[in-house]
Amino acid sequence: MFYRKKKLIIEKVPVHKIARQFGTPIYCYSFNQLKRNILNFKRNFTKIRPLICFAVKANNNYRILSEIGRLGLGADVVSRGELIVALKSKIHPKKIVFSGVGKTYDEIEFAARKKIFLINAESQSEIETISKVAKKIKRSIDIGIRLNPNVDAKTIKEITTGKYSNKFGLIEKDVFKLIKQFKNSKYLNIKCLSVHIGSQITSHIPYIKMLRSLQKIISKSKYRFEYVDLGGGMGINYGKNTKLLDYKKYSKEIEKFVKKNNVKIIFEPGRSLIGNAGYLLSKIIYIKKTNKINFIILDTGMNDLMRPALYKAYHNIIPVKKNSSKISKRHEFVGPICESTDKFLSLKSYQKLSEGDNIVICDVGAYGKVLSSNYNLRKNANEILIKSSKVFKIGRKDHLQNIF
Repeated sequence: MFYRKKKLIIEKVPVHKIARQFGTPIYCYSFNQLKRNILNFKRNFTKIRPLICFAVKANNNYRILSEIGRLGLGADVVSRGELIVALKSKIHPKKIVFSGVGKTYDEIEFAARKKIFLINAESQSEIETISKVAKKIKRSIDIGIRLNPNVDAKTIKEITTGKYSNKFGLIEKDVFKLIKQFKNSKYLNIKCLSVHIGSQITSHIPYIKMLRSLQKIISKSKYRFEYVDLGGGMGINYGKNTKLLDYKKYSKEIEKFVKKNNVKIIFEPGRSLIGNAGYLLSKIIYIKKTNKINFIILDTGMNDLMRPALYKAYHNIIPVKKNSSKISKRHEFVGPICESTDKFLSLKSYQKLSEGDNIVICDVGAYGKVLSSNYNLRKNANEILIKSSKVFKIGRKDHLQNIF
C-alpha cells in the first residue's frame, strides 16, 4: 500500500475507485502482501523445514485459504466449521491440525474420519473421548498433547494462552501422567508435543522459555515424539513502531532444539501471515465537532472490527486522499454502534477531513472479519481480494438476508 499523487493505492488499484465500485465498509486483501509474508516466513525457518499450518481462526475466508493452500501451507483449525472450510479450500487432510480445548465427540469423529494429520488434545477427558472414537472407527488416531508451560508471552493479557491462569493445555505433571497412561495404547498414537503461549508476541525471550519447558518434558519423559508443535503468535507492527520478533534468534534456538531431540517442527502462524495484508475501507458519515474533540463518525463499527473494543487493540487509520492541511485537535474515529466502546483510534491531530471522505483502517487481515457480527442488525462488511490490477469479490452473503 502506498500513495501516488496523494491518492492511496493497494497493489495497482486506487482505493477511491474501490469505494466507488463496491461501496463501504469493505475488507480489502492484498494477495502480493500475503504471498510476501508467507515466503518471508518460510525463509526465516529454511533449515528447520517445518510443517506450516495457517491458523484458520485468524481469517477463514474460503478464497484466502485457497490461495494459502496453493502456496503450500496446511491449516490449524479449532472447530468442525473451520475444518470443513479448510478441506473445501483443497488443503490436504495430512496438513491439517485440529486444536482447541472444547472439541465435541462429533467433531473428533468427523476429524478422524477425514484422516487429518493430528488432533492436539488438551485434557484427560478429551484424550479419553478420542480413544472412544478410535474404538468406534476401529483404527488408531494420531494425537498431540498440549503443554501449558506457564510462560508469560508479554503480550495483551486477553490473548496470552500459556499461563496456568489460562484454560489451555496441561500442566507438566499431567503431561507425564498421560504419556505414561497412553504411550502403549492400541487406539492412540502420541505423535506430538504441542504448545502455544499466546498471540502478538514481539520478543524471542518467551519462546526460548517455552523451548526450555518442552525440553524438560522430552528429557524427563524419555518419550520419542516425532513432532513438536510450537504454535504461532508471532507479532506484527500495527503502526506504533513496535519492536518485532527477532526471527534469526528464534530460528537458531529451534535449530539447536531440533538437533538435540531429532524432531520435526509444526508452526501455526496466522496474524504474521495475513494481518498486514488486510485493510478496512470506510467512509466518514459525519464529523461532530466539540470544544475539545472532533468525532469522526464512520460507516463501519465494532460489529465489523471488534479488536479495539475487545482489548483496546491499536490500528492505524490513514486517509485515502492526502492533503497538506493539519488540524491540531483531538480526532476520535468512532463507529455508529450504540456502545461507548465503539471507537477505533484517538489522535492528537490529523489532516483536514470532510464528510464523505474515505479512510482506511490498517492491519485488519487477522481477527478482523472473523470476529464480525450483525450487532445492531447491521449488515456485514463485504470482502475483496486484490491481485495486481484485478479485484475479486470474495465475501459471503450477509446474514441479514436470512433474517427478514
